[in-house]
Amino acid sequence: MSAGPNTKGTLRHVLGHLLTPLLMCVGMGLAYLGAFHAPEPHHLRVDVVGSGPAAQVLAQTLQDEGAGALDVRTVADRDTAVTALREQSSFGAYVPGPQPELLVAGASSDTSALAVEKVFTKVAAAQGAPLEVTDTAPLADGDPTGQGVFFLLVALSIGSYASVAVIGGAGAVLPMRIRALLAAGTSLAVSLVGVLFAGPVFHLVDHGLGGLWAMSWLYGAGILFIGVGLHTFLKRWTTLGVMVLFVMLNFTSSGGVYRPELQPGLFASLHAFWNGAGFVEGVRGHVYFDGHALGGHVLVLVLWLLAGLALTAVAGVTESRRRTRAAVAAPAPAAGRAVPEEKEAEEEMEEAVGV
Repeated sequence: MSAGPNTKGTLRHVLGHLLTPLLMCVGMGLAYLGAFHAPEPHHLRVDVVGSGPAAQVLAQTLQDEGAGALDVRTVADRDTAVTALREQSSFGAYVPGPQPELLVAGASSDTSALAVEKVFTKVAAAQGAPLEVTDTAPLADGDPTGQGVFFLLVALSIGSYASVAVIGGAGAVLPMRIRALLAAGTSLAVSLVGVLFAGPVFHLVDHGLGGLWAMSWLYGAGILFIGVGLHTFLKRWTTLGVMVLFVMLNFTSSGGVYRPELQPGLFASLHAFWNGAGFVEGVRGHVYFDGHALGGHVLVLVLWLLAGLALTAVAGVTESRRRTRAAVAAPAPAAGRAVPEEKEAEEEMEEAVGV
C-alpha cells in the first residue's frame, strides 16, 4: 500500500518542529551542566577575626593554599565580622582560639556556607579543636536549605513564559494593547500564586510577603512583556527564545543554587544584571538582611520590565506597519480550513505546554 500524497510534506513538517526540542535539549544541557556540574570557590570572601601575628599568618596561609579559591582578610573583632556577613560582603568568619568559632550567614547562600564550613573544619581539626558554627542570618523554618526561593522563581518563570505562547499565539489577532493588558493581568495572577506558595502554603518566608509580591509581579511582568514583544518577530520560535532567556541563562545565574563565587565566569557575570538574580537576591535582602542592597536588585527587575514595555511598543508599531503594507486583503480561506497562522499558533501552544 503506497504512502499518501502528503507523507513527505508531513514528515518535513514534523522534522522541522522536532528541531525546537532538540535545541532545547542541547541548550539545557550546556546551561545546567555548565553552571552546576563542578561548583568550586572563586575568590570567595572569608574573614579571620584578630589583628595579631597569628591571625595574619593564618589568613595568609589560607590565601596561599587556596590558590584563588578564597579571598581571605583579617578583621579586628567579631562585631565587624558579623556586620560584613549581614552586608553580604563576606561569607564566613573564623574566630580562632581554644574553642574556635565559624560565623556564617545561611540566608545568603546555604551552599556557600557549606563550602566555608568545609574549609574551616579542616583548620580547626589541625588545631585539635571542634568547630562551633554560628549562623548569623538563619533561614525560615519552611525553607531550611534556602533554595525554596529558587523553586519559587521556577514556578513564577514557567507561569510567565508559558503564558507568552497563549497570548502571542491564540491572541495574535488581538490588538497589541489588548495583549499588553492580558500580559499585565497574567503577571498579577502569577505573582499572587507565588505569594500563596511563599506564605500560607509552604511558609518559605515568615515575613515580608508584601515586598515579595511586588518583586514577583515585577519579575513576571518583565518576562511576559518581553515575550509578547518578541512573539511579533520570532513567531513559533518564541518559546525557544524565552526559554534561553528565562530558563537556560536565568535559572543558572540566579544564585538560587550556587552563588557566583562558586560558578564559572559566564554565569557569575550574568548574576550581576539578570532578572532571576534580581528576584532571588532581592527577596533574600528584603527578608533576611533588613533590605540591604535591595534598591539595586529592584532596579534590575524594573529595567527588565521597562525593556519589555519598550519591546512591546516596538512590536505594536511593527505590526501596524505590516498591516499598512498588506492593505490588499488576502482571499478568505475556504470554510472548514485552518488559516496557516492559526495552525502555527496551536502548534506553538502545544510546544509550550509540553515544555
